[in-house]
Amino acid sequence: MPLIETKGAASAQGFGEFAQQTTATYIEDVFSTWLTTGAGANITVVNGIDLAGKGGLVWNKTRNSDGYNTLFDTNRGVNKALFSNDGSAETTVSNWLPAFNSNGFEIGTANNLSGSGTTGVSWTFRKQPKFFDIVTYTGTGSAQTINHNLGSVPGCIMIKTLNTSDVWRVYHRSIGNQYVLVLNSNIAQVGPSAAHWNNTDPTATQFTVGTNGSQAATTYVAYLFAHDAGGFGLTGTDNVISCGTFTTDGTGKATVTLGYEPQWIIAKRTNSAGDWYMADVMRGMPVGSATSILTANLSAAEYSSVNFFSPTATGFLGSSLDSSAPFIYIAIRRGPMKVPTSGTSVFTPATRTGTGSGITTTAAGFPVDTYFVRRYPYASFPNDIMDRLRGSPSLVTNSTGIESTGNGQVTSWAAMSGVGLGSDGETNSGIPPDNLYVDWYFRRAPGFFDVVCYTGDGTTNRAIAHNLTVIPELIINKPRSYADFWEVYQKDLGVNSYIYLNSTNANGSSAGNWSSMTASAFGAGYAYAHNRSGYTYVAYLFATCPGVSKVGSYTGTGALQTINCGFTGGARWVMIKRTDSTGDWYVYDSARGISSGTDPYLALNSNAAQVTGTNYVDTTSVGFQVTAAAPAGLNANGGTYIFLAIA
Repeated sequence: MPLIETKGAASAQGFGEFAQQTTATYIEDVFSTWLTTGAGANITVVNGIDLAGKGGLVWNKTRNSDGYNTLFDTNRGVNKALFSNDGSAETTVSNWLPAFNSNGFEIGTANNLSGSGTTGVSWTFRKQPKFFDIVTYTGTGSAQTINHNLGSVPGCIMIKTLNTSDVWRVYHRSIGNQYVLVLNSNIAQVGPSAAHWNNTDPTATQFTVGTNGSQAATTYVAYLFAHDAGGFGLTGTDNVISCGTFTTDGTGKATVTLGYEPQWIIAKRTNSAGDWYMADVMRGMPVGSATSILTANLSAAEYSSVNFFSPTATGFLGSSLDSSAPFIYIAIRRGPMKVPTSGTSVFTPATRTGTGSGITTTAAGFPVDTYFVRRYPYASFPNDIMDRLRGSPSLVTNSTGIESTGNGQVTSWAAMSGVGLGSDGETNSGIPPDNLYVDWYFRRAPGFFDVVCYTGDGTTNRAIAHNLTVIPELIINKPRSYADFWEVYQKDLGVNSYIYLNSTNANGSSAGNWSSMTASAFGAGYAYAHNRSGYTYVAYLFATCPGVSKVGSYTGTGALQTINCGFTGGARWVMIKRTDSTGDWYVYDSARGISSGTDPYLALNSNAAQVTGTNYVDTTSVGFQVTAAAPAGLNANGGTYIFLAIA
């Protein structure tokens, strides 16, 4: 078995049940991965992180071309760069990174990232106790102890000379104080020697450098990373960064448990030569597919040919790495951690006209985690659903088929407010109305929506970890690797129910079809349906989030009735299914129209064109209404119905 190391508390977000004297801090306040495409001009990055007031580090790297890893920090000031792949002294160039702002930073025209057509990534690390700190100091020629403000024992320290050329020295808790790694090289750990860290472990207030890190009249910068120190979330106890180690098995695999799902990983083999691999979910770290890799010790462009890392709800899997080898890593928790208060921050419906060319959509307004698309006036067109966690493959809600890839589906999740699409399929330029599309964009967020990928193990009543942070009220589950039904769990139907998204079937009952649901795991009761050994699955989890979403049920009256969802501006998306008898999975959205006399609908279980000219479902400030004109599938007297509404 691979060695497993590090532990952390899973997030326990709620709605005010925890009191805290100080303002809560979340990972999205202190860390960001931001993707850019240059156009020959300055780029203003607005990632919501206060660098001007709090301080921090911005790490830039070109993606589609060779280019140095350039590091800028507020301690040294604007336009002053270091290179993680090179030992050169600090370099200053006008308009390189000319501003640290209260909500991000500026990339200047001297920066490679601003070049026309250049794709790049910027990782922002804000100073924050129990996450990250920056210290500058001057060497004395002897070992010395240096104060820091990390507020916890550092798990990793990276040190670089500023006024001279020298290697980057890296301390990592997993290899100890007699050894050093070199960030700008692929060499194995060096040591043992007191010259590195003076045989002294760092503390929560100080770290010690030996003579190699304290050369006389030499200035240094040190970047300090915390390890499982808590300090985040509503309780102030959630971990957001871990510095650990794992050892691969004989096939190059490893399982790492963090207690959270990561969004950023840097890893390095320690006992032999090996690059510093850097991966993040924004550039691409899909489950079971090729990871988009950059290397801290090289200027090389990004490559995506190997499945090195796959995130799980509680950590990550290593794969295709060197066999039987020890690695160190730094992992950062996925965000957002805040419970949303606005539906527009996590869900957007939009319509567009196909052009027949590859496009990048921009309508979402946030980085998209799940994308649902339909050519809505056109029959025989599938309801495609794709998600960042799986990468490019699509599943079809009106089919039992396995996931597949093809032209026109999502080709890139790199857009900061949309998705990249290919030149066919979801961008077709047929004769109107055949080329009209509706896009539904979802963002994962605590209390609202989560996505989980897992591999079945054949056991019954298996608890499958998730990061919804509340008890799931609606789960839509689909096998990815074998053809079978979309199974749906809904809280009001109970754990013995079975109802299918790709079917009109009424709710059925089968003892133990699902099992216990908690704020950290959902129960796959019946192994044949949800947990076949060796098969892969995806689950979409929803909950009622006050003012944002509502999972519920109602009884039909045959007359106009208002479904109160607790909203103030009405529902922008409504999905309804009759459960006591057959009926479609009706979907309404505000992009196509959801108002009196203008409420076309699509059925998720069908590839039929949208139905127009009806007056079945209307929006109202507190949620939505079903009208007296609605058919039995929506409002039969005495009929029972489940729904999901999003504000």
